[in-house]
Amino acid sequence: MLLLATLSGASAAATFDVETATRFAELALDCAHREYPNKIAHVLSSDEDVRPPRELTPAFKGCFDWHSAVHGHWLLVRLARAFPEADFAAAALEVVGESLVPAHLAAEADYLAAEGREGFERPYGLAWLLQLAAELREWDDPRAREWSQALEPLEAEAVERLSSWIPKLTYPIRIGEHAQTAFAFGLILDWARIAGDADTEALLVRRGRDFYLADTACPLSYEPSGHDFLSPCIAEADFLRRLLGADEFAAWLTQFLPEIPADGSASWLEPAVVSDRSDGKLAHLDGLNLSRAWMLEGIAAGLPGSDRRRASLVAAADAHREAGLAAVTGEHYAGGHWLGSFATYLVSGRGID
Repeated sequence: MLLLATLSGASAAATFDVETATRFAELALDCAHREYPNKIAHVLSSDEDVRPPRELTPAFKGCFDWHSAVHGHWLLVRLARAFPEADFAAAALEVVGESLVPAHLAAEADYLAAEGREGFERPYGLAWLLQLAAELREWDDPRAREWSQALEPLEAEAVERLSSWIPKLTYPIRIGEHAQTAFAFGLILDWARIAGDADTEALLVRRGRDFYLADTACPLSYEPSGHDFLSPCIAEADFLRRLLGADEFAAWLTQFLPEIPADGSASWLEPAVVSDRSDGKLAHLDGLNLSRAWMLEGIAAGLPGSDRRRASLVAAADAHREAGLAAVTGEHYAGGHWLGSFATYLVSGRGID
């Protein structure tokens, strides 16, 4: 947290406290095992495939969809790890323990490996699965080690799926929703470095340079699209800062986002406006504000300390942080089933620490 607090003054540290963590944990606890409503991305090959989520994907059956269930479990692990004495911690560990049992995870691995599911949750959900695996790997706790071991077959299947797909990509995927490659590549690269997977790290570095290093003048003025929860331009820059040294990244960023000012202002990138938070797609924009906030902080962290753009990046991050966190209320399940994970990623400094 020291780096993050340095970047954004007191705002980051002030929002990562037990009260805030409890609020986010309650959102995940409410949905982790809530099976319905459920939006499944499920290819039917026969009548036998017509089954409820608890049978198809027993570990990650809740939170409306598979990827939200996955990062909801990540949220619970991260917050229980950060606040082990908090009132919510015991409930969080109980929920995670009920999900991450070998039988459930073996069924998940079998589901993922089945014919016709090559594109299942690729890359977004698989990237979040690896973040869950990374969080467990980093936690020196007997339960975390047990869950990490149980998760290994599914973790390995996800890595195999991604490693066979990424070399086939002729072009990056530059959208503001789940299929975007820059955001997923960042999560996967962080996992690879934590897990010590040199092959996956090398693949992502090579393909990242292939896809993005020559990019210039990203059309930031075209953003956001109406259903975005990720910024194509900002996410790409947040990924590239993971690949490049500070000076090389600063030079690349000058060409890629020339509109970032050096005057410390935030007006160059306004937070998105959400018109109806009961609409799941329109509520994506609350997630955009949260993800922009952490990505802007990441970009600032990747620049040399003397770079005058850092103040403007942090100012814009703070404006997005304020707008995004204010929307994480749980009033509507459309946002409540997933925004807590994005808020936790932001306030806990994941990806920067």
